[in-house]
Amino acid sequence: KGGTETPPQMPPDTHLSKEQVAILAKWIDLGAPDPRTGVVEVAVKGIDWKTAENFWAFRPVKFVLPAGAGAPIDRFVAAKLEEKGLTPVGRADRLVLIRRATFTLTGLPPTRAEVEDYLRDDASDAFAKVLDRLLASPRFGEHQARIWLDVARYGEDVNFNLGKEGIVHAWRYRDWAIDAFNSDLPYDRFVKYQIAADLYDETDQEPKHLAALGLFGLGQLYVANGDPLRAKAETLDDRVDTLTRGFLGLTVSCARCHDHKFDPIPTIDYYSIAGIFDSTKMAEVPLAPKAEVARYEAARKEAVEADARVNDLVQEEKDRVARGIANKLPDYFAAIWLHHAKKLDEPDRTVAADAQAVQLDKDSFSRLLKYVGRRDASHATLKAWSKHLPTKESPREVPAEVRGIASAYSQAVTQNLDKPIPKRNMDIQNDLFGPKGVFPLSAEEVLASAAPERVAAHAALKAEAKAKWDQTPAPLPVAHGIAEGKKVGDIKVALRGNPYKSGEVAPRRFLRILGGEERVLFKDGSGRRELAEAIADPKNPLTARVMVNRVWQQHFGKGLVGTPSNFGALGESPSHPELLDYLADQFVKGNWSVKKLHREILLSETFQRDSNIVAKNQDADPENRLLWRMNRRRVTVEAYRDSLLAAAGTLDLSMGGKSTSIDDVANRRRTVYGKISRLDLSQLLRLFDFPDANITSDRRTETTVPQQLLFAINSPFAVAQAKALASRIEKEADFAAQIRAAYWLALSRPAGDTEVQIGVRYLSVPAEADPRSKNALSRLERFAQALLASNEFVYVD
Repeated sequence: KGGTETPPQMPPDTHLSKEQVAILAKWIDLGAPDPRTGVVEVAVKGIDWKTAENFWAFRPVKFVLPAGAGAPIDRFVAAKLEEKGLTPVGRADRLVLIRRATFTLTGLPPTRAEVEDYLRDDASDAFAKVLDRLLASPRFGEHQARIWLDVARYGEDVNFNLGKEGIVHAWRYRDWAIDAFNSDLPYDRFVKYQIAADLYDETDQEPKHLAALGLFGLGQLYVANGDPLRAKAETLDDRVDTLTRGFLGLTVSCARCHDHKFDPIPTIDYYSIAGIFDSTKMAEVPLAPKAEVARYEAARKEAVEADARVNDLVQEEKDRVARGIANKLPDYFAAIWLHHAKKLDEPDRTVAADAQAVQLDKDSFSRLLKYVGRRDASHATLKAWSKHLPTKESPREVPAEVRGIASAYSQAVTQNLDKPIPKRNMDIQNDLFGPKGVFPLSAEEVLASAAPERVAAHAALKAEAKAKWDQTPAPLPVAHGIAEGKKVGDIKVALRGNPYKSGEVAPRRFLRILGGEERVLFKDGSGRRELAEAIADPKNPLTARVMVNRVWQQHFGKGLVGTPSNFGALGESPSHPELLDYLADQFVKGNWSVKKLHREILLSETFQRDSNIVAKNQDADPENRLLWRMNRRRVTVEAYRDSLLAAAGTLDLSMGGKSTSIDDVANRRRTVYGKISRLDLSQLLRLFDFPDANITSDRRTETTVPQQLLFAINSPFAVAQAKALASRIEKEADFAAQIRAAYWLALSRPAGDTEVQIGVRYLSVPAEADPRSKNALSRLERFAQALLASNEFVYVD
């Protein structure tokens, strides 16, 4: 310090030596003390709880409704605009409004009939009636569920190859979410059921809600790779992160290794929540009332026990035959030794003659011959066999040592057969008598040699087992979920996030910043139900705010809080804090109705504004945070694909059931029913900014890359829809009528005169003047393709 030496270039050009790495590792283990003083600096100061409680996100919901006329939402927005001297734009026209509302609520374009009905309705509540129709549509739940599934990091496999189909019942959670939104399940119950549906009595009356447990039952699983503690820690972290970001808008996972550096979340709070999930296990959850489950399990148990009695009798007969074989093993071994000896004198000698001498078929004799000669044979006695094989000079009589080996092995096999199945040496059992063993014993074979009374007993037991299975109810539908673990309890803090270094015990309880210093300990089993109640408590200011903000973001492209899953210090502050609190208050008072929330937002003038840009406003508020206009937005990949199918008239609106492949060109179902793979995501979804299903996601990014346009022009799927759209409009009387029909089907509006003229001119070009090959798309098909690839098709004003 203070010298003239040039400081070393960082990073250095060469790797650190092993000695230097060891020194750095030791320094870190010591707490990274200042080398000049030896003092360990405390990286995180204690949390100032009084200051933390005054942060906007943790304060109770509070607002004062601004004076003036109009709906409360508009009054809050108007107050902000007036404060900044901005004037909002006017109302969008009806064509824009119905397309905007239909897309934002259902993820689909409106039909011509729906648009024309709205345009003809002069009543003051015409738009409200449109909203009521859309909110009642089954398409509403499909679209809302898909938005939630991003937050739930929904996937139907894990991000490594399980070597099987994947998580086969994942779709039941997706279908539950669709039904929950369509039935307007109160949001507090929506929260509670996903955390602890199995612990609420009412779900016994409505067992379909047990599928909600898929939020965590479908969670990511981490591979141990020889380090099970770290794999477990990663799995718990996924649960904590999904829970707290999804419902509370807090990054609690940042406190895994140390107290949160920015938010009032100490490390012990992280492990308090992690302990709840550590006391929980993955489970296959039957979607039926408990009494029905008990009846099914009891009947199945009886049938399984009846099967076991059949199997026990067959095993006894197999053991009978096996003992007979065991007694003959010395003779068989002697015959094998003699076969080896004879082969020395007669190289072409086959096994058939020697097998017959001991009344064995040649296949069994051959298998025994190979088995006895194996070095890895299942009993130590056989390992000496190779030392006593005959030579050219050997006498042609079986030596005593070989007979001793055979006798010892015969005794070992007999003793093994005298033991109960669970205690047997299964290597010996399978090598000799298993399906691929030397003497494979089938049920048919052993029963053929059984006493008549044993054959009759077997038939009676089989009939009894069949009757039991016939009386067993059909298998119950099951969902992937979670359940109470066999062992519940608190876990210890992992120091610096290292699962091999334990600190203090973290009692299972809620976050201090929301539950208070004297918050109760969770003692009811794992604590999941108590956690669910704490999150869904109307006094908890975050749960309602977070959901309200997600819904606002759905309709405006950005939430009142621009970071929907981070309401902490590093997140954005709300642009309209009192509006956020007003909506949260109304949400709770309205019985947590998601549909009421959507309706109130869409009935506001704020939502119904035009998207035109005003230079003065744009200069003052280029991001439109003050909501002086509506934001123009690109539709999601799901809405884009579904709109292609809708325009083509090929959209299959059947609901529910197992997922289908999105990349299958013949698949016509809504995209929400497509399989979401964490291991191998659909090419279409990847291309159009679908989020990573391994982690909770609160918003879609938007990229514009050439491959997207190439998909619209060249992909077999897009080409097929263009052809189908052309086929729909081809029946119209003339080119002008075809153009008008195409605009309605693709863009949900009438074509303008100029658009009709341009279209007619294009379609009027004689076929022989077309420079493309005869196998290319027709003029009409290419016109349809151009509409489906247009900006207007993928953007909503």
